[in-house]
Amino acid sequence: MKGDKWLFEITPKTSLLKFDLKEVWRYRDLLMLFVKRDIITLYKQTILGPLWYVIQPLFTSVIFTVIFNKVAGIETGQIPPFLFMLAGVTTWNYFKECLTATSDTFKKNEQIFGKVYFPRIIMPLAIVISNLLKFGIQFGIFVAFYIYYLVNSTDISPNIYVVFYPFVIICMGILGLGLGMIISSMVTKYRDLSFLVAFGVQLLMYLSAVMYSILDIGDNLGNASWIIEYNPLAILIETSRFMLLGEGVINENQLIITGALSLIILIFGALIFNKTEKSFIDTI
Repeated sequence: MKGDKWLFEITPKTSLLKFDLKEVWRYRDLLMLFVKRDIITLYKQTILGPLWYVIQPLFTSVIFTVIFNKVAGIETGQIPPFLFMLAGVTTWNYFKECLTATSDTFKKNEQIFGKVYFPRIIMPLAIVISNLLKFGIQFGIFVAFYIYYLVNSTDISPNIYVVFYPFVIICMGILGLGLGMIISSMVTKYRDLSFLVAFGVQLLMYLSAVMYSILDIGDNLGNASWIIEYNPLAILIETSRFMLLGEGVINENQLIITGALSLIILIFGALIFNKTEKSFIDTI
């Protein structure tokens, strides 16, 4: 009838800057459903199941310890090499998982997006939230080894700055989400990017001070060391090791700049994602 009003009205977005956060909140139950799906289905038909959450960082840390500490002779100060590597790998893994999973959002969910309406940004948000559980398990493993080395009278001690460690993880999640949405939007037109992501992430890990300290790169890289010193990920990982182990350096100004840059990347990624979702079904 003429006087009737619809409860919800679905219309195309008319502005690139239009974000309906209330709509995302209305679909919070769907968001939690996708989070649950990501957690349950990841290792659903594997023998070891969630144990892979533990095996992956442990094996990676052991290999890095052998190659970079034993063979290459990279020093870790007073910190046991394995614990040094585990701290970097644990922090890095959260960013890596967020980036690689969100970078394939449109391509991976094209069947759902083509049939049912809901705010598309819910998908990458669900990935970032579900990866927090995986990070929590891996961080618990780090804490267990930390206590072991602490009890065995090594030169590590609790650091008061550890209370700010969640800030590092938030920045890692924001960077992974923002960059992932940018890549996902570009993959709808340039499929080759999906094949380059795995290689790019691997290369980025070596440029992000995961297995060494920023303080040690100046003499080895010379004028090229700025590539790592000003890498936001390297700054966050170096800061995380300082907070967790008391080894390394922390620069408050760099952290503020990194936090601001993370927000800028997130906003830019959301803008591109918002624009792409209008027409991606025609190009994917």
